[in-house]
Amino acid sequence: RVIAQRLGQSLGQQVIVENRAGASSNIAARAVVAAPADGHTLFVGTIANTINATLQASSSVDMAKELLPVAMMGSVPNLLVAHPSLGVDSVEQLIAKAKAEPGKITFASSGNGTSPHLSGELLAHMAGVRLLHVPYKGSSPAVVDLLAGQVLTMFSPASTVLPHIREGKLKALASTGLKRASSLPELPTVDELGLKGFETSVWFGINAPRGTPAAVIERLRQAVQAAQDSPEVRAQFRAQGIELVRAGPAEYAALIRSETDKWARVIKAANVQAE
Repeated sequence: RVIAQRLGQSLGQQVIVENRAGASSNIAARAVVAAPADGHTLFVGTIANTINATLQASSSVDMAKELLPVAMMGSVPNLLVAHPSLGVDSVEQLIAKAKAEPGKITFASSGNGTSPHLSGELLAHMAGVRLLHVPYKGSSPAVVDLLAGQVLTMFSPASTVLPHIREGKLKALASTGLKRASSLPELPTVDELGLKGFETSVWFGINAPRGTPAAVIERLRQAVQAAQDSPEVRAQFRAQGIELVRAGPAEYAALIRSETDKWARVIKAANVQAE
């Protein structure tokens, strides 16, 4: 919505944000795939769409084939946090404890097949350990049980857990981007701590129906990046823990391909099934 307001100013027309919830964003994606390819109907693509490509292969929209990338907008890094009762202060200690107690350390998520769930599976796979996944119906009940010590660890968007970290109710172990999170710059990344190449974040970008003219795609790209240059947009992103990402169609397309491939490997290795 922050970007949409600025897009309207750049394009000289109102930009309306329409929420079409359901089926892990496939309902919204299908609506855009079926829309006229004139640049007037756009889709906000996220990590969920690249996960759906494997987890819901028969029903999901293929972002690489059915939509065109326009521009990235931003990403929200996850933080790996632990309840103080677990008694670990680092990723190294967490891995050592998980090796000593295979399958006993729990990690919460906002649901089966979500980014926090697959982040935990990716960590377990790369570290060679077994963790016990505890899915919840959304991040709020997961965080409530984490704060109560009913579950012991969780990958969560920074904005959700930062207040609890600052109050000492949760222990931050690492951030999950390749660069440190601007909201917690003193916290090292999982990649820095030895699991090279580990990266998960909740990213989002703009996509258009396939067949949209190249000139329209370019105009939209310029409008998105002009919005990103606004000091007000940058300030609002920072306040919400969002890292601004400037990337045009080629870079965004490469991200979609790499994320689709990565999560396919994780889903198959962990035998994750759609709910």
